[in-house]
Amino acid sequence: MENKIKIKVNIADRIYPLTIRPEQEEAIRLSVKKIDQMIKQLEQSYAVRDKQDVLAMCSLQYATKLIQKDNSEDDRNKENLNKISNLNELIKEHIANFL
Repeated sequence: MENKIKIKVNIADRIYPLTIRPEQEEAIRLSVKKIDQMIKQLEQSYAVRDKQDVLAMCSLQYATKLIQKDNSEDDRNKENLNKISNLNELIKEHIANFL
C-alpha cells in the first residue's frame, strides 16, 4: 500500500482536507500559494468580492495558460520532428553516396 499523508489546504477561505503522496505535498502547497496570490490580484484589480466569481476567473486563467502551453509544446514537438526527419534524410543521402 502506498504511503499517504493527510494535509489541509486553505483556498478562498475554505479548508480542504487532502490525502496525498508525500512527494506531491510541495507542488500542492505551491499551487495553493499561487491560487491565493491570483485571488488577491483579481480581487484588487476588479473589485470582485464574490469568491465564486474570483475562483471561476482564476480557473479560467490557469486553464488558458495550460492550453497555451500545450499548444506551444505541440508546435515545438512538430518542429523537432521535422528537423529529425530532415536529418534522417540527409544521413540516408550521405550513406547512399558512400555505397
